[in-house]
Amino acid sequence: MKISLGTLKDQGDELATFLEPRVGAKPSVSGDSVEIDDEGIRKGVRPRHVKTYIKRFLFTKGVRKKYRVFVQGTELTVQEIEIEEKEEGEKEGKKEAPKEEAPKEESPPEPQKEEAKEEKPKKAAKPRAKKKADTEDS
Repeated sequence: MKISLGTLKDQGDELATFLEPRVGAKPSVSGDSVEIDDEGIRKGVRPRHVKTYIKRFLFTKGVRKKYRVFVQGTELTVQEIEIEEKEEGEKEGKKEAPKEEAPKEESPPEPQKEEAKEEKPKKAAKPRAKKKADTEDS
């Protein structure tokens, strides 16, 4: 099983020590990839499980939101997310404009809701009792 680290290659040794007890085999680090011998892997461990372990490792390092893990057969790829940074900048710009308009729009609907509550409160329905006559006749 091969794990391509991409920009995360600096933390390859830490990832290997993190995966070793979970996978059951000692991964070997070479350059920007980590390789695990398929024969040494514990029974029942699939590439999908290793993906989860990698995501857990990324979370412990505090970079989970910046990376994405892909599985293709027995090959896993860790990629840095670059598109999201641009989208976040655009979203922040868009969010600022509605925030200014939002208080103006929210003010009128709130009093209308309060007036509706004051006019007529709803009562809870009472459960009906079964008629004894219907059960005795059958």
